[in-house]
Amino acid sequence: MASNPAPMLPLFYNSIAPLSSQAHAGFKVRQRTAYPEAAKTHAIPLTVDEFASAMRHYPIVFGSGPTAAPLALMGLTDGVNTFVDADGNWAKDVYVPAYARRYPFLLAKFNETSEELTLCFDDKAGLVEAGDFDGYELFDGEAPSEHTKSVLAFCEQFETAVARTKQFMDEIQALDLIIDGEVSLQQGDGQPSIYRGFRMIGEDKLRELRGDQLRKLVQTGMIGLVYAHLLSLQNTRDIFAKQMGVAAA
Repeated sequence: MASNPAPMLPLFYNSIAPLSSQAHAGFKVRQRTAYPEAAKTHAIPLTVDEFASAMRHYPIVFGSGPTAAPLALMGLTDGVNTFVDADGNWAKDVYVPAYARRYPFLLAKFNETSEELTLCFDDKAGLVEAGDFDGYELFDGEAPSEHTKSVLAFCEQFETAVARTKQFMDEIQALDLIIDGEVSLQQGDGQPSIYRGFRMIGEDKLRELRGDQLRKLVQTGMIGLVYAHLLSLQNTRDIFAKQMGVAAA
């Protein structure tokens, strides 16, 4: 008899365990200065709340599939991150997406009959452990510590931003604004490199919107997100140049 397939885990996560004052009494979370889990990740999920900050550094693109979400593009090739070195150090003064900053924590639903979300963590990350090391205490007796309360608040804010992101994606998909993306960039020898596998908003489709449709985007503030996405695509050339520089070196 075939066994049930293992559930798909979110990017970065190797395992998910609910945080418990009984099971994890005396546990601490290590202070983070690097993001090694991101070193070989070329695209990281993004929420609409981050577009204004992320557009200065990354191309903002959309994934494929019916539940496509915005992505901050870190590299043009799978496994290549031009902003994070092999040790996980993020480039100086470059925005770090909230998805990466919340790791190893997240909110997850453990009971299919309930909508309640539980604070969980990746128990294989080596970041939340019991032991004698510098870190943040997770519990004060059976009560969550101040640090755990701040982690929970951050994760709740992230989930709220995810809901707003879904509303934005639903709207632009309903307006049929999404097209398959393609970018052609010139190498040093003059040969073009063509990259595909992402989606973007088509400017022709945007210009063809009816007045009432465009007015709705303006009134909801979504038009600003649309242009943040379109303007961010100019960063693709910078990433391409970084990759070519690494290859040359």
